[in-house]
Amino acid sequence: MNCLLKNTQLKRAIHSLEGLSVGDAFGNLFFIKPDVVDELIVKRSLPVKPWPYTDDTEMAMSIVSILRQYGYIEQNALAKSFARHYNRQRGYGPAIHRILGAILNGEDWAESAQSLFGGQGSFGNGAAMRVAPLGAFFADELDVVVEQAAKSSIITHTHNEAIAGAIAVAVAAAQAWQLRNSSVQHDRAEFLDRLLPSIPESEVKSKVRRARDMSPDASVKFAVSVLGNGIGLSAQDTVPFALWCAATYLNNYEEALWLTVSGLGDRDTTCAIVGGIVVLYTGVEGIPQKWRKAREILPSWAFNEWIPD
Repeated sequence: MNCLLKNTQLKRAIHSLEGLSVGDAFGNLFFIKPDVVDELIVKRSLPVKPWPYTDDTEMAMSIVSILRQYGYIEQNALAKSFARHYNRQRGYGPAIHRILGAILNGEDWAESAQSLFGGQGSFGNGAAMRVAPLGAFFADELDVVVEQAAKSSIITHTHNEAIAGAIAVAVAAAQAWQLRNSSVQHDRAEFLDRLLPSIPESEVKSKVRRARDMSPDASVKFAVSVLGNGIGLSAQDTVPFALWCAATYLNNYEEALWLTVSGLGDRDTTCAIVGGIVVLYTGVEGIPQKWRKAREILPSWAFNEWIPD
């Protein structure tokens, strides 16, 4: 791969990681008492720093690390990176605890991932939450985005819905980058319509289509009632709502994140997805500076680590 091209791609991926990690940490702040959270969101009240990130960011850093090293998703290396940096304090789900523990014990990642849930594999939102930087990296080639997103998913999430969710988020990130300098303002429906041809047939795709067809005046409460908000932790319950939010405020990072968190549900993950997409349209300068400073400092390993064969 041409070094200059790779550096350009890596810069895009790192920008997406910045948006994803700030969104993740922001959303994580609002896992508080139900009788308090709504008022804080209405008042746009934010706690003091630091804002810790979660497994969404930790796994996205592995994506960036492997793309930096190889220029593509080298699955064995990515599986090793996921396992090496696994920290149960970051909020990983039970299924991922089992998979990453198995990888650390020398078991084959493909067998571990496929064995989940009676052999159907996981359709959780974990593959989608971490994939936006991949979409940024390959943003100039949508067919490669689709292929590489699927490869990144199946290390932990082999179900068709999880793969479709990862592809949908990665393609949204790529499209956000492609549209960043457009003189034409794209509304929510137009942006979502651009994603549909790349998403495999699935409930995820069906719900993205429903998101596209919603009234421009649809409320977040209505969107949650139709699309979900990640409370079920599945790709099909998470990705369509996150894409609806990203498409609603593609040109405004702060508004996109406040809209997303107001839907509650799996708010660190929906905000991570939205942040990783929208930043590719707004640029990192679109992230409020005080938010970036408040987010826990990212470790250096994502930017300098090498995973041995």
